[in-house]
Amino acid sequence: MTDKIVIKAEGLTKQFGKFIATNHISFEVHEGEIFGFLGANGAGKTTAMRMLCGLSHPSDGRASVAGYDIATQAEEVKRHIGYMSQKFSLYDDLTVEENFTLFGGIYGISRQKAKEKTTSLLTELGFESERKTMVRSLPLGWKQKLAFSLAIFHNPHIVFLDEPTGGVDPVTRRQFWELIYRAADRGITVFVTTHYMDEAEYCDRVSIMVDGKIEALDTPANLKRQFGGASMYDVFYALARTAKRVD
Repeated sequence: MTDKIVIKAEGLTKQFGKFIATNHISFEVHEGEIFGFLGANGAGKTTAMRMLCGLSHPSDGRASVAGYDIATQAEEVKRHIGYMSQKFSLYDDLTVEENFTLFGGIYGISRQKAKEKTTSLLTELGFESERKTMVRSLPLGWKQKLAFSLAIFHNPHIVFLDEPTGGVDPVTRRQFWELIYRAADRGITVFVTTHYMDEAEYCDRVSIMVDGKIEALDTPANLKRQFGGASMYDVFYALARTAKRVD
């Protein structure tokens, strides 16, 4: 993690009619940081992430991602980020190798470079023997790791992970976080939402949203001290129970 700021939000707001989904939130994320973005269902975190990814225009406030304004330079934002959701962006009717080739083309990577990167990543993942395997036949945990590798295939400045570990066992989740650590070590900033409070412990810093506002933001250790909790679950519960609106 460096001192360089790669995400900066100032009063970022999204309003739908009279409903304020994201209410004037302000925060910064540093290069190479693993930043946890937490909140109960309906807290506004998905709306905020969509704005940061250039997929939704803010109603008020401003934000920059990788140096680009999310409102006026949304296409540049999209070119400099990676994104992975719980519903993996994989093509089940293609092989593992074909998925890499396809995404390489989407990201504008030359065929030769894409082929080299594919071999390197498959070796790193231990998937070399599955190069010609149809994605639909892979176990969920393998699909998860493959989806993450594709999300960072073009070496983005930032990767957004929207509840990426849902539905897999704790061992597989821990293995997935090893991939996150490796990406952060290479300077990729990781912006991650999760409902698993043990995963919040793995983040450099964590923000917790309640009713559209960021009510806490600090390191896991400092948050536990501040709220007198033994774990991040205690911190999350102390804040989430103050919520007034429902999903």
